[in-house]
Amino acid sequence: MEKLLRVKDIVRDSKSGKVNYLPISKAAWWKGVSEGKFPQPIKLGPKTTCWRESEILALINNV
Repeated sequence: MEKLLRVKDIVRDSKSGKVNYLPISKAAWWKGVSEGKFPQPIKLGPKTTCWRESEILALINNV
C-alpha cells in the first residue's frame, strides 16, 4: 500500500522551521494546489486530506 502524507508532512513546520519534503508554507502549498501546480489531494473524510507520497516525490524530481 502506498504511503499517504498530510499537508503537515509535506511543508515546512512554521513553529520549528523544520523542512519536511518542501521548504514552503502551508499557504503556499494550498495556493499551488488550487492553481494546479501541485498534486490534487485525496479526501479520506471531511477533515482528512492526504497526498500520495509518489506524487510528492515526482513533484520534487520535476522541479
